Amino acid sequence: MKFNIGAVRKKTTMNLVIYGAQATALGAYEAIQKLHPVRKILCFLVTERGNNGEFLAGLPILELEDFSSSLSRKDKENTQILIATPENVMEAIEERLEAYGLSCHVRLTSRRWAELMSYHYICDTEFMPLSAFPIGFHRASIHLFMAKFYKDKPLNGEYHIPEWVTSIQVGAALCKERVANILDCDGEHISQKNGNYSELTALYWIWKNQLLSESNNEESEYYGLVHYRRILELSEDDVLRLMDNGVDAVLPFPMPYEPNIEVHHKRYLKKEDWNAVLKAISEVHPDYIDLFTSVLQQKYLYNYNIMLARKSVLADYCEWLFPILERVEDQSIPKGIDRNDRYIGYVGETLATLYFMANWNRLNIVHAGCRFLT
Repeated sequence: MKFNIGAVRKKTTMNLVIYGAQATALGAYEAIQKLHPVRKILCFLVTERGNNGEFLAGLPILELEDFSSSLSRKDKENTQILIATPENVMEAIEERLEAYGLSCHVRLTSRRWAELMSYHYICDTEFMPLSAFPIGFHRASIHLFMAKFYKDKPLNGEYHIPEWVTSIQVGAALCKERVANILDCDGEHISQKNGNYSELTALYWIWKNQLLSESNNEESEYYGLVHYRRILELSEDDVLRLMDNGVDAVLPFPMPYEPNIEVHHKRYLKKEDWNAVLKAISEVHPDYIDLFTSVLQQKYLYNYNIMLARKSVLADYCEWLFPILERVEDQSIPKGIDRNDRYIGYVGETLATLYFMANWNRLNIVHAGCRFLT
């Protein structure tokens, strides 16, 4: 596709281009259009087209080489590029941009993305940020578990883990190496299913051994799950916002996908798996099946199986979730016992979206940033 930057050049403002064509890039585009409608975005850039289409949000998706070759030196100097990709590839993207003479670029880190979403959703009031609520006087007792895997690579930078976060090793039943004091194979567990369930083996352990266990002497009001490299960012002020604002659940800002989340997850799940999910819901929770169909057709997805919720809310969610997943395993082709491809983890993300959207009016759900650690 030949791109004529001269046709859209603004004399008073640098041209803005978004590098990336997935959920982070789309979310950034929507937020900028909402918050700064006068700032026009020209296109999305990718290194190679791959599975990306030709358009996203009505704008062209262009390969870097083609885009660069269409620009004059002056055009390149007048083009600002917002890098909206996973953070672990940003440095390589910057090197490519410099090689093509595109030196005006900035990283949209996960922390900056969360800030952008916070302002965006305060305007829309659709996925309200926790930070928008007043600071209270009562400090909630919270306990977040951080899923760790023995093959996790060390972080490049230092990150201070808050006192309310405890590491739990997932898939511990499948290896002898230990990377955390708490193991998802202690007590009642499904640790051996980690290859399919991924971080959800930790959520199962939390459910059975923290939320339901009579031997758990801890009296935390809120429990939740994060990942080794994906952290639900909560400040001390946020902890003070929970109780006095009646917060039931804190979820990461949802990620937008075009045209909808059903098409997105079909990249990771086979048709047979989708059929297994539909059948499992119709058997275990038939009252959710009509809503599930409509949820699949909207574009917002709660990624990563990350959340913080009141003890009773998280227990109810787990009691709803895991029987569905067990039936999905039984009805999958091939069955869950015969595979090791994280597909149950992907299903869990969609079911989390279904559950919390279905209970939107019953629960006070707020949102926070999900920081990606490198």
